[in-house]
Amino acid sequence: MAVDPRRPTLFEFAGGEAAFLALANAHHALCLADPELNHPFSHPGGNPQHIERLAAYWAEVMGGPPNYSSSCGDQSSLQQMHVGNGDMTDLGRRFVACFVKAADDAGLPDDPAFRAVLRAYMEWAVADVLVYSPQGAQVPTELAMPHWSWNGLQTDN
Repeated sequence: MAVDPRRPTLFEFAGGEAAFLALANAHHALCLADPELNHPFSHPGGNPQHIERLAAYWAEVMGGPPNYSSSCGDQSSLQQMHVGNGDMTDLGRRFVACFVKAADDAGLPDDPAFRAVLRAYMEWAVADVLVYSPQGAQVPTELAMPHWSWNGLQTDN
């Protein structure tokens, strides 16, 4: 489906980099407060720029500048961080719920179409991570960064 050039990107509609930083901060706080998600989000030795990198990743996926891919890696490197963690189905469901709530907490626009696209993205992203969750899974190299618009996942087809 073609992107409407008259409509702002999801990145722009959300409020730009500041909105995605607020979303990442709110999401991280909610994950820390969740009794099941707390463990993977609170382990020592994690990246001190985790929230900023997460914000940059989500911003790029939603049509923002390529800050994540130019400084942190590609989709393969992101997937590599999550590979082989075993069954995370319930964690994925909880992760999506925290993301949806974080959009409220961060003050993102409550436009129903926008919120539906955000939820659809996160449900897709969790399913994409779960592909590589089995022990021994291999992440292909050079996976392309996903890009989302009002019409969902964009493909080069």
